[in-house]
Amino acid sequence: MAMLTTLDNSTIAIDDSEIEALSSTLTGQLLTPTSGRYDDARSVWNAMIDRRPGLIAECQGEGDVVEVVRFARRHGLLLSVFGAGHNIAGNAVCDGGLMLSFRNMAGVDVDLSSRTVRVQPGATLGEVDEATQVHGLAVPTGINSTTGIAGLTLGGGFGWLSWK
Repeated sequence: MAMLTTLDNSTIAIDDSEIEALSSTLTGQLLTPTSGRYDDARSVWNAMIDRRPGLIAECQGEGDVVEVVRFARRHGLLLSVFGAGHNIAGNAVCDGGLMLSFRNMAGVDVDLSSRTVRVQPGATLGEVDEATQVHGLAVPTGINSTTGIAGLTLGGGFGWLSWK
């Protein structure tokens, strides 16, 4: 039986069979606090953040994301979203709830004909720069290569090519 935090900050007991059922639908891994990689999976760049999710879903693809969100909604769970792990404020890691991790979804696909790039939410700015710069392309956001592109896109970030 797992005790998880809900959206209203109460606690709900979820039977192990339901957690195993979720785990079996994922191509990625579902980590519990007793999993060997749990501490590494919950750590962010800001070492002052020390939150402990009840479960961590290490998503491998869109199907995993859908299953995790459905599970969280069905149980009213507190859900945090972990991109690449820079996260200064620490909002990517929740206490007691379900953390959806994009760390393993870090693909970067450059389309030279349209001069565009498709980036998965776990990619860092460094990974995007590496994939685009070989083609003479650049992304005008961010200066720290370890920052996640999702956070830069959603939260802003000024880069070397930004207007001053």
